[in-house]
Amino acid sequence: MLIAATATACGSSGQPAPRITVTRTVTASPNAETAAGPNDGVLRMGAKKAIDDVENNVHTTVQAVEYQQPYKGPQPQKPEDFQGGDTWATASVKVCNVNGADITVDQTVWSLAYEDGTSVEITGSTGGDMPKPEYPMDKTVKPGRCAAGLVAFPVSSKKRPERVVYEPDGAEPVEWSVPKP
Repeated sequence: MLIAATATACGSSGQPAPRITVTRTVTASPNAETAAGPNDGVLRMGAKKAIDDVENNVHTTVQAVEYQQPYKGPQPQKPEDFQGGDTWATASVKVCNVNGADITVDQTVWSLAYEDGTSVEITGSTGGDMPKPEYPMDKTVKPGRCAAGLVAFPVSSKKRPERVVYEPDGAEPVEWSVPKP
């Protein structure tokens, strides 16, 4: 955030002194009330997280925008037994390449985490009748551009996850709390 202030003072002769402009750059962080969820480090659904990998010249923002269980759009075929779950849930997610090198985005870095320590990964199924718009698989995102869409998970209708998790290789996981229904 850029803050500018201008001041005009009178000199000793009664004439206006030259105008002085002071400009300060302030980095704002979300406060605990708007960003933190019920656990330390867990963001509220919709909060953006900046991720800077200076060594590789990658500067991104990542966001879990919304979670739906069951998915409320046109229903894809029920999850197969081997996929687990009896209904589909979706996480609406967005990753932006703020500046630096090109990045590659993929659904496989997203998962759901449950209170009992279990997790649900994506099935790898894309296209066809999967919820739209789908978050891309293996897509290059240039600086100044974003990738957004739905990631589908086969879940149990009897259980609700606690967190949506973003964990690319070699990076610390970022987590968003899933609101109660």
